[in-house]
Amino acid sequence: MLLQDGVTAQAEARPDAIAIVYRDERLTYADIEHASNRLARMLIDLGLNPGDRVALLAPKVPAAIIAMLATLKAGGIYVPLDPAGPPNRLARMLEVSESSFVLAAGDVGAMLADTLYAARLARAPRVGWLQETAPAAGVPHEFVAGHLAALPSTRLPCRGRETDVAHILFTSGSTGLPKGVTITHGNVAHFIRWARDYFGTAAGDRISQHPPLHFDLSTFDIYGTLWSGAELHLVPAELNLLPHKLVQFMRDAELTQWFSVPSVLNLMAKYDVVAPGTLPRLKRVLWCGEAMPTPTLIYWMERVPHARYTNLYGPTEATIASSYYTVPRCPQDAREPIPIGRACDGEALLVLNDRLEPVAPGEAGHLYISGVGLSPGYWRDPEKTATAFITQRAADGTERRIYRTGDLARIGEDGLVYFLGRADSQIKSRGYRIELGEIEAAANATGCLRECAVVAIASEGFEGHAICLAYVALAGEAITPAALRERLRALLPSYMMPVHWQAFDVLPRNANGKIDRPALREAFLQREEVVHV
Repeated sequence: MLLQDGVTAQAEARPDAIAIVYRDERLTYADIEHASNRLARMLIDLGLNPGDRVALLAPKVPAAIIAMLATLKAGGIYVPLDPAGPPNRLARMLEVSESSFVLAAGDVGAMLADTLYAARLARAPRVGWLQETAPAAGVPHEFVAGHLAALPSTRLPCRGRETDVAHILFTSGSTGLPKGVTITHGNVAHFIRWARDYFGTAAGDRISQHPPLHFDLSTFDIYGTLWSGAELHLVPAELNLLPHKLVQFMRDAELTQWFSVPSVLNLMAKYDVVAPGTLPRLKRVLWCGEAMPTPTLIYWMERVPHARYTNLYGPTEATIASSYYTVPRCPQDAREPIPIGRACDGEALLVLNDRLEPVAPGEAGHLYISGVGLSPGYWRDPEKTATAFITQRAADGTERRIYRTGDLARIGEDGLVYFLGRADSQIKSRGYRIELGEIEAAANATGCLRECAVVAIASEGFEGHAICLAYVALAGEAITPAALRERLRALLPSYMMPVHWQAFDVLPRNANGKIDRPALREAFLQREEVVHV
């Protein structure tokens, strides 16, 4: 089944049911089916061929999701771009993807003009606006939303297969150039089928859509919801840094499922905005993308005890998530690790040594993934693809394709996989091998911080790497580095203690809402007021 087919099936079975809610806008399944059919016809009429790329430059609004479905129905591949830019990076994405079309919405006229100016393209993409008027930005365009009304809204013939690429998601590359991860219809469809069965997603659900559309977690929200006939509630972006408003949104929308990166849940917990009984309809809390601080999980499980809490893990290259762990009880210890659990159906988690051999239980190793979720590779970059996706030969001579995540993990005595941090977050300092994630867990357990992050910077001294702790104190806490060090001394051996400390009003974040660790390293390298304790 192609991704758009699952939505069409719901539109035919329940046309008047609400599909997408955004502010005061409520669209039914019939609404999004008819609108996407019209837009698909416009794209085909303008010359879109199967496999052509369509860049989406739009905020998180219903029209953007309709554009995704329309692109798929026309046989194209959609390429979601961050409407916040910067233009030079977006231009590079247009160049790499060789997008034939750009579908835009919102206040992005100047951004689009700058992007097209910076892009080195043999042929400028055709531009369509997903709104009634085009901004006065001097960008030639083919159509606006009003031009679609005259086109037929009936179902289009199929123009693809499950093995076709559905979308390209760009991630940061080690060279500074973005890498285009290709994800097929089949990659997403397999995960959605598994998740729908495991979580029991149904037509009565009201599901959050918090991540930006260029972040892979949004793929689960969109298709997991619309394939189930449920309601997708788009979270306005301006609420992201307003924890009390986020909780109010969850309550007012009567959400039954929340899914985000842990930082968002941590923000709400640290500002103590979730009172017992506030979210009576919330059945599922899911997170992915970062390690969840155990104190934050305890906070949520104590205040919303009737919900089911699940940790999902997986890189973009393995489609949304590859493993899951539903927490069976509220942790008793703030330092208790939360496993990433077991592989999802059709996938495998492999903890291997440098020779690609399984390590013994309890030992740290490199985490690899194999199975149905693996991306075909990076768009038109066989060299990077061959480096990241390799072949493992088993003892019996069989071979399988595996992806090196760059993460470290171990298999516990319970058979579950435990995330230990990034391979580049394991350092040698003063002769000791140290996991920076363990220091973060201890800092979170002190109870005086709203959030924190630990990074390492190269040192010319004997220690090899200097451990740096960036932190934001809880409201009302005047915590000094010296006082924080004293609390950490009770939790960590001396060789794991940070040597550089820096207080922030808020930790920097990237476009996906994750803590921006490269920015923190740069802050420690450049700022003179870094505290040494």
